[in-house]
Amino acid sequence: MTGSRPQRTNRRVVYETLRRKVLTLQLPPGAALSENELAAALGVSRTPVREGLILLAEEGLVQVFPQVGSFVSRVDPERVADAQFLREAVELAALEDLPAQLDQSVVAELRANLDRQRAPGIDLEEFFTLDEEFHQGLLRLSGHARSWSTVVSAKGHLDRARRLGLQLHEAESAGVFAGQHEEIFAAVTDGDVPRARRTMRAHLRAVFDDVERIRARSPELFATDNGAVPVRRNVVVWE
Repeated sequence: MTGSRPQRTNRRVVYETLRRKVLTLQLPPGAALSENELAAALGVSRTPVREGLILLAEEGLVQVFPQVGSFVSRVDPERVADAQFLREAVELAALEDLPAQLDQSVVAELRANLDRQRAPGIDLEEFFTLDEEFHQGLLRLSGHARSWSTVVSAKGHLDRARRLGLQLHEAESAGVFAGQHEEIFAAVTDGDVPRARRTMRAHLRAVFDDVERIRARSPELFATDNGAVPVRRNVVVWE
């Protein structure tokens, strides 16, 4: 029993490492994945790599084609829409449950978060982290913090689409989305729930415009309806 514990730990570490690299686009949509190469890069055996890839396949983040190989899945617009539906349902409903007296410690954390979002030259990945913390903080204000884990587990394709959108807008991305966050926060602290809901809905749905623009420019990043099997080219391994 004790001897099997490290293997489970390895599997979890490998899964979390690969998932993070898929979501942050370090392993981009369509990238070929080799168990041998990944095992060598991570310093583990092939078994936890294989198990990690299976878990990622269950999430729809990896596709395994027998006799061909494993690949990072391309962004699926339908999965993006499904995750967006879930996220919007949870976050808009949570706004309805905001108490009359907001937790001032959480309010202070959100203000500090917004200040950091406005930092000059902020890295897009740092901004993405602050974005996640901001939305999670709003759920904490409404007493629904535990629902965030459900949202996170469902939005792998959505997160990749959001990161592609941040890259699309480049330098202006942080400022645009930070401004939207500030509008939502102002409505929340003013106790104006209808305005907070309207602003939140528009903010969350902005991703769809980005998806269409990115898809037109880089269709190879997105899933198609023909079920074509990808061609294995060079294997992607990070530095």
